[in-house]
Amino acid sequence: GILPFLLVIAIIVFALMSENFLTTRNLMNVLRQSVYLMIVSMGQMLALLTGGFDLSVGTIVALSSVVGATVMAWVYAALPEAVGLAITLGILAGVAAGAMIGAANAVGVAYFNVSPFMMSLGMASVGFGAALYLTGGVPVYGMPQEFGDIFGFGTMLGLPTPVWVAAILALALAAFLYGTRYGRYFYAVGGNPKAALLSGINVRGTLLSTYILCAVFAGLAGMLLTARLDTGEANIGASMPLESIAACVSAGVSLRGGIGRRENVVLGALFIALI
Repeated sequence: GILPFLLVIAIIVFALMSENFLTTRNLMNVLRQSVYLMIVSMGQMLALLTGGFDLSVGTIVALSSVVGATVMAWVYAALPEAVGLAITLGILAGVAAGAMIGAANAVGVAYFNVSPFMMSLGMASVGFGAALYLTGGVPVYGMPQEFGDIFGFGTMLGLPTPVWVAAILALALAAFLYGTRYGRYFYAVGGNPKAALLSGINVRGTLLSTYILCAVFAGLAGMLLTARLDTGEANIGASMPLESIAACVSAGVSLRGGIGRRENVVLGALFIALI
């Protein structure tokens, strides 16, 4: 409950330190820059709710960026007139690449009882190696300009497009966690996995969903960052694992699982980005 007050205090302090802090342009920039961490943190929250965490989210951001940009550039080069198709296939490919890392994490944790720390740390190395192999360490160019214009720098009703994407994801996550029975399984599994199993909850299925959804959120953040940078980068997202965990923990999400609120995580990510 203290996070909103810390956020207000930070805003007051920074406003006193700089007369430009409360300008519309600066506040919009802060909001835009916090969106990427916000999306990754919402996925990280799911992992924390089940009593684990995902250290591979940074790699997923990078791999999604590289794969999505590569596919988008290939399709656009082959079919220059099919801009919408190139953007759609690129986004789907990038998110799917991230979901594959999440699926590997999920299988290791759910079926082989590997520690989430070891499993996600190992997959972080694998994914980073794959991203470097695909690019040779060189940024990927050649995407349609419309991709960056819409998802990187575009606005709708005065708000940047990435902010709208984050808002839609936050609403969807809230509806899933608080409005469905399956969403409450995440809290039950994190609170007491043995009791959840005895209650008839598919613990393994819930863990599978957890890490795949976490990867999908990170993949979407990776594609939005790609649109912002206008390149596919193998080195972006390095700070995302620790920052996303910090955003969740500062928002009251328990490292032991079973406790956490989506709206607090959004504020936590905003606070981390603001600081």
